[in-house]
Amino acid sequence: MKLVETRSPVSFPVNVARLPQKGMAVVVDADAAQRAVLAEAHGLVSVERYKADLVVSKWKRNGVKVSGRVQARITQSCIVTLDPVEATIDEDVEGVYLPEDSKLARQGFNAAGEILLDADGPDSPETFTGDTIDAGALAEEFFGLAIDPYPRKTGAAVASSGDGDIEPEESEFQKKLRLISKKL
Repeated sequence: MKLVETRSPVSFPVNVARLPQKGMAVVVDADAAQRAVLAEAHGLVSVERYKADLVVSKWKRNGVKVSGRVQARITQSCIVTLDPVEATIDEDVEGVYLPEDSKLARQGFNAAGEILLDADGPDSPETFTGDTIDAGALAEEFFGLAIDPYPRKTGAAVASSGDGDIEPEESEFQKKLRLISKKL
């Protein structure tokens, strides 16, 4: 089975072999067609604005660092009423890339070949093949992570079944816990 790699609608390939010493500024200001594809890809009603301001620079010996900010104005559907909910995204973007044959790229593995991760530490570097990375795709990842998965219109609440006086049945564990706490 061959995996089909989908290209980001805001793709911005950067040739890392030709990076200037001070880095390269990358600006992705999505047009209407790109915003429509972004909205569909992320399950949004619409994307009114999408802009990523990034700097791609050399990192360590052969690596590449992408840093900057992605800003967007989006409209989602409320999970309760399905009414439109507007939201603003303003996220920092940061990623490090290493060539796949780099020794640094393999440092996160132990002797058994398992990846060692620090949940509080920085993300592990991504690897790349050839001499090109996609700075736009990285910005789209941070955009996607910033989208509220459960947008709710102000004041929207889930309707009750009508009988507000009925309390949920107490479980056996809750009964035992209540009896123990009375004895204390």
